Amino acid sequence: MSTATTQGTSVGAAAACAEPRVIRERGQREVFCGLTGIVWLHRKIQDAFFLVVGSRTCAHLVQSAAGVMIFAEPRFATAIIEDRDLAGLADANAELDRVVDRLLERRPDIRLLFLVGSCPSEVIKLDLSRAAQRLSARFAPQVRILNYSGSGIETTFTQGEDACLAALVPAMPAAPALLPRSLLVVGCLADVVEDQFRRQFAALGVDAVDFLPPRRSGALPAVGPGTSFLLAQPFLAETARALEERGATRLPAPFPIGVEGTTGWLRAAADAWGVDAARFAAVTAPGIERARRALARPREQLEGKRIFFFPDSQLEVPLARFLAREIGMVPVEVGSPYLHRAHLAAELALLGPDVQLSEGQDVERQLDRCRAARPDMVVCGLGLANPLEAEGMTTKWSIELVFTPIQGYDQAADLAELFARPLVRRTRLVA
Repeated sequence: MSTATTQGTSVGAAAACAEPRVIRERGQREVFCGLTGIVWLHRKIQDAFFLVVGSRTCAHLVQSAAGVMIFAEPRFATAIIEDRDLAGLADANAELDRVVDRLLERRPDIRLLFLVGSCPSEVIKLDLSRAAQRLSARFAPQVRILNYSGSGIETTFTQGEDACLAALVPAMPAAPALLPRSLLVVGCLADVVEDQFRRQFAALGVDAVDFLPPRRSGALPAVGPGTSFLLAQPFLAETARALEERGATRLPAPFPIGVEGTTGWLRAAADAWGVDAARFAAVTAPGIERARRALARPREQLEGKRIFFFPDSQLEVPLARFLAREIGMVPVEVGSPYLHRAHLAAELALLGPDVQLSEGQDVERQLDRCRAARPDMVVCGLGLANPLEAEGMTTKWSIELVFTPIQGYDQAADLAELFARPLVRRTRLVA
């Protein structure tokens, strides 16, 4: 955990008029590391393999986090950094080459191999970028080898996905100069959600649609000045920057969470493609109606309940907007590891100026505020959930909200149910 000593401060009254109040903190943090992103990344890119270069602790973390997929053949492993490597008694690069040789011999189906950095590999200054280049030259064209950092030293766990997708951007082919305009949806989405969005974009007349990451590594979409992209996740700052450097243009929009967010997200693409209002309404009306009907039941359970978000995934602001505006919950504090003002502009405008935000974390200070508020529900990481449950609070694991399908109209009620279930569980336990 980081132990910087800067104390939390509130923004001035003038800034608070333009956006919600923000407490900025830099202290001890309580988050997973970016290696956790492998759990959903390896499920999405079906011919990729993730080789963590790290310690036995890294291996235990990934195996534990991926325990829900124990019956599936995993496409991740850990090249263990031993004491000899840490002491400089072994050639770490030679050891890594040996592990990669053995892996590709055993798994000839691998087409994309990620070398994933960790805290230990960064401590011993192992240059995985150079290693990836060296190994790619050996195994091309059968296998492409890339690298990214999943280290938890200064990041939160969703930034592992951001680093992975940013590593893919340089490998994306350049779009031909005469290629018509295309839309790129950026961020891991469950296949069922991706298929739903494809149908909706097609119905709107937006036909040239690709997704990053693709399901197969050989299907990387082209990118260039004619590419517009929509972010499906709020934590993809580095990926967005890399795409913009390739000439692509981000379409500002809320995130596709709940009815309001999904409609605004789809409208951003529709407006960019000149879709008329009547067609947009005809395409989106059935999904809106289904979602609103389905939300009625969880709203009865959640309306008026007070909720507190610890900073963990960077999904906190869109989730708070959905729960406040569509479910009737009351956000007490909405913490996020980082508030990207440009990417969250539409969300902050919808959330309004009366919600207390916090950026960064000083976990002890935030725990004090949470205990003083006594909310009906706390959204936090696993490290805080059990202690807070022991204090009589109802908690929701934030990591579950990342690898569960929650985007789009047809998942809105499922998302609301994820928040209703802990309250139902608590009621049954005390009955």
